[in-house]
Amino acid sequence: MTGAPTQPLAGRIAIVTGAGRGIGRAYSLRLAALGADVAVVDRDLRSYEEFELEREAMWAGTTAEEVETLGRRALALEVDVTDPGAIDAAVAEVLGAWGRLDIAVCNAGGGAGTMEETRASCVSEELLDVIVQRNLYGTIHTCRAVARPMKKQRWGRIVTISSQAGRRAYPDGGYSVYGAAKAGIAMYTRYLAQELGPYDVTANCLAPGYIATGRLMPLFSSLGAKELLGSIALRRYGTPDDCAGPLEFLVTELGSYVTGAVIPVDGGSTL
Repeated sequence: MTGAPTQPLAGRIAIVTGAGRGIGRAYSLRLAALGADVAVVDRDLRSYEEFELEREAMWAGTTAEEVETLGRRALALEVDVTDPGAIDAAVAEVLGAWGRLDIAVCNAGGGAGTMEETRASCVSEELLDVIVQRNLYGTIHTCRAVARPMKKQRWGRIVTISSQAGRRAYPDGGYSVYGAAKAGIAMYTRYLAQELGPYDVTANCLAPGYIATGRLMPLFSSLGAKELLGSIALRRYGTPDDCAGPLEFLVTELGSYVTGAVIPVDGGSTL
């Protein structure tokens, strides 16, 4: 009896958006460790420099360089996923360089504005547009671009990223549009799974909770760390690697019969 292969994704090609730091970086490194070559996509590949904890985590100049230190090929692409032409061009570049595309992680997104500015009844047109474009539109643009080659080759794994904010509302109605956009991503993924299933392309969604990235830790502190931790069954914040584990399941043969799923990665959070 033999064990599982140490590099189950050897020969596979992946693209990860929002991969310059934080959870997207962890997704990229996990895929590389599993044997995949990775196209690292971000608006700013050195965005980690803005956050002390993110700077401390890096061991090379960019996530793409870190992928290469793991012995895999990498492409470093600065792309804004809210621009459909730009993400189409990025996918074309991956196909031109490596000939195929097997795995897509649509991680780019994020909130904007304060909790008070994004309450359900008073969010501004400007913030509404920024948040929906960054999250829902960016995800759809990416999924449309990657689905075409996956359908043609009749195999693929797409993983989108929602949030616990897309599963339940925060008290006082703050971050309403972010939550609505993330809920939209979850439902869009379910529809995508139905369309792409006959092509042996799966589409699943991860919904992280309170994940301790360099960008989010100051926000958690401002919201009240004691209250937040008390609402999490495991009594700790998650880590980017905690998110990479479920991703590994979904993109390897372990998850080959799972599609249309929305998987919470929140430590049992109730807040």
